[in-house]
Amino acid sequence: MTKDVIALTPEMPDLPTLLAGLYAGGPDLGVNTAADGAVVQLCAPDGRPLVSVETPVLVQVPGEATRLLGHAAEEGPVWWTEARASTAVAEAARLAGSFAGRLATVLGGTVWPPEAATTDVIPLTTDIAAIPAPAIAAPAVDVLTDATAVVIQDRPLIAMTSWLSDALRTAAGSDRALQIVTPPTARLTLPTRTALRGLPNRWVVQDPEHGYYDGLSGAVLHWKNGTFTPVQDEQGATKVAEAFAPASDTGDRQLILTLRTRHPADEHLVLGRALETAFRHLTGAPPAGWSTAEPVNLPWSTRQLTDLARARAPRPTWLVAVGHPDRPAHATVRVLRTPAGVEEDITLALGYGGDETPPLDAVEELATALDAEHGLVTLLTSLRAARRDLTVPPRLEAPPVPVAFTLGSDEVEAVGRARAGRPPLGPMPARLGPEGKPALHYVLGDGSATHSMSLFQHLIQHLTRD
Repeated sequence: MTKDVIALTPEMPDLPTLLAGLYAGGPDLGVNTAADGAVVQLCAPDGRPLVSVETPVLVQVPGEATRLLGHAAEEGPVWWTEARASTAVAEAARLAGSFAGRLATVLGGTVWPPEAATTDVIPLTTDIAAIPAPAIAAPAVDVLTDATAVVIQDRPLIAMTSWLSDALRTAAGSDRALQIVTPPTARLTLPTRTALRGLPNRWVVQDPEHGYYDGLSGAVLHWKNGTFTPVQDEQGATKVAEAFAPASDTGDRQLILTLRTRHPADEHLVLGRALETAFRHLTGAPPAGWSTAEPVNLPWSTRQLTDLARARAPRPTWLVAVGHPDRPAHATVRVLRTPAGVEEDITLALGYGGDETPPLDAVEELATALDAEHGLVTLLTSLRAARRDLTVPPRLEAPPVPVAFTLGSDEVEAVGRARAGRPPLGPMPARLGPEGKPALHYVLGDGSATHSMSLFQHLIQHLTRD
């Protein structure tokens, strides 16, 4: 049985309803709060958590429940109440299911996964005294060592939930790796993939036939010295799992834009406008919603986004945005306060089926608008053979192939217009915007030729050499 259970209800779970759900284990179990009251826990008689419930979230963005759960929720806003069961106690998963089932029974709505829902009283029969107390307060962490925080996930799609985001922050704050263990049927959302980028963090796939392997690199793994590490052959080379074979090409493609903007740090600054401009040029509509975690729950608002980033400054702010359900489009945004001003690092991915054409012809006009109105520093446009739904499977996927690179007008001046305009190996750039201070747009290919990566690397070396 899954340890993560979610109640999706049309009404907000109030305190009496939450308490009724939490007493699914009978009167002998206790209730307390954690994480400054953001998490309510159902506890064994000795106080250790059995089920942790996060504050209900009102998801106002259409299609989010379907995107993350494959679960068609009712039309309109839905309250998302997530319960996470301890993996150390056999009854905990059933307690989580009874909690969610009771909420759905009282308030209407549904439970994910449907088979977890019950309203039964679940007696605690496990000998709690024989189980070591958890070594960390973060509810998402299942195993903690000196080197690693391990999170076990059995969802079909591993999203960057607030649970997982908290586990990542906790691990980084204690100089530990975050390693997520899933079955081979799981996939990652792009925000989760981005968060796991770079060692020592890992996606650990537990395959019943092939053992453990890294879902992003294919490296065969084993548990050694309190962490998952690669298995090496006699020559010291890392072994690659047989299960990490590439999937057949379905014709699906992803258009990926990686851009940076820079703005003066003043009271008139409004963030998010560059991302909104990119969405409008490429999808015909602004983002549907934004949030600091998944599910994306807030309707799109540059004002609210800016207010949050300003309140957190000078600390960085990480955000995720999604498009409307008819066009897979996901973005991550990192807002940074630097000596040069306020910068936005944005990655936007859009998915297209084999019978759809990615709008490469819109990129030059988009680059012109970003430079003229939104402080463009750089824009890299790439195309890759990958899933239209933008999820990441534990299989070998083709790398993105550069299609175009745009250097913002201020950066052109910093590099030198003569130098930036004459790369030694081509291509000659198009000039965008005013003749007196243009941005430069380098077309590298159509996404089908692998030599585009070499062209891009030579271009960057030319632009950045001292």
